[in-house]
Amino acid sequence: MMDEKFYEELKEKVKEIIQEGDGGHDLDHLLRVYNNALLLSKGELVDLDVVKVSALLHDIARPLQDKEKICHAEEGAKMATEILEKMNFPKDKIPKIASVIATHRYSKQLEPETKEAAIIQDADRLDALGAITIARIFAYGGKKNRLLHTPEISPMKVYDGSESSSGINHFYEKILKIKPENFHTKKAQEIAKGRSDFVKQFVERFEKEWGGEL
Repeated sequence: MMDEKFYEELKEKVKEIIQEGDGGHDLDHLLRVYNNALLLSKGELVDLDVVKVSALLHDIARPLQDKEKICHAEEGAKMATEILEKMNFPKDKIPKIASVIATHRYSKQLEPETKEAAIIQDADRLDALGAITIARIFAYGGKKNRLLHTPEISPMKVYDGSESSSGINHFYEKILKIKPENFHTKKAQEIAKGRSDFVKQFVERFEKEWGGEL
């Protein structure tokens, strides 16, 4: 296991690259995914170094995706490899981390090849449900000048990772399609149930208030 000093240094490197973020995929998101991953790892036979490092680096290429229109998961796997090699991280674990990062992206719908990859997918998707995701969606929308609601524009039937017309449409296009049964670990499924129900209630009430029903 790597010591705490290593993880503090890694967090600082991530902070320099991610910087302020977009309101949805910033350093706070990475730390929440990190904490989710630790929770999901309890009682599981996994390499905690792979889990912890993957959680901190899984969105490392997000700024590049926004600027250069590349896949942040694929590019992130390459960037993570370079970072870890420079930090003298155990060489045998680096390909495992690169694989976890390359397969984590929700819109790609890739099946995890290892328990560590399953945990990171679950930890990341848990942050796309519940009170946190409501805050993330509208914080991101504020930065992008995205409208709260566009009732005249129907949600996309298939979410492809492109920009939604409004915050509420994003719920329909992506968030409400994340079902508890889609998670890999039993613990994540249990957590996802409560978070998913909360989001449904919020969207239903939002639309009723928008239409003057409440």
